[in-house]
Amino acid sequence: MKLWTLATLLAAAAFAAAVFLHADNKPVMSSASPNPSTPASEAAYCPPDDTKSACGLPSKVVIDMSKAKVQRTDAEWRARLTPEQYRVARQQGTEPPFRNAYWDNHADGVYACVGCETPLFDSRHKFDSGTGWPSFWQPLEKVFIGEERDTSWGMVRVEVHCSVCGSHLGHVFDDGPRPTRLRYCINSASLNFLPRAEYDAWAAKNSPATPRAE
Repeated sequence: MKLWTLATLLAAAAFAAAVFLHADNKPVMSSASPNPSTPASEAAYCPPDDTKSACGLPSKVVIDMSKAKVQRTDAEWRARLTPEQYRVARQQGTEPPFRNAYWDNHADGVYACVGCETPLFDSRHKFDSGTGWPSFWQPLEKVFIGEERDTSWGMVRVEVHCSVCGSHLGHVFDDGPRPTRLRYCINSASLNFLPRAEYDAWAAKNSPATPRAE
């Protein structure tokens, strides 16, 4: 994996600030015996066929939408999103594993929020978790991700949502790879994928202009 240059990191930080101008609870996975046919490297992520994974259950937490910087009426959200996107992003639903747009996407680029276009995850941080949902070991900018403790369905999870518009994304677990040991299990319906060149052009257009030296 290529490390970002200092210039890229500074640009990302500046972009994070621009978006906001405009616009330790440990999770516990459901207990389940690994499927004997599952490779050892994926056993932690793949429950038996007759159980529900922690990723596969919708969230029931209450998100304080008054904190969202992007505000829309319910009618505006329904007009902007497809029925599936609305169900997942605005009603905290979930989508089927292995039958969603980005679980097996290996293209280079950035995943943005379907509700407000905020860049959330970079493909350089994506990994194959074996769950059937897009998984990332860190967000593009932590400040873009809100978290809520989720105790629905008889388990303790950490729900994650876009902090700019409040759209539900999925959950984060502490069984991911190094260096963070985190696994952001995200619904494809909550994301839009931008190829690297398209994202770079979008970022250049939306980032604040570099101030002139005195």
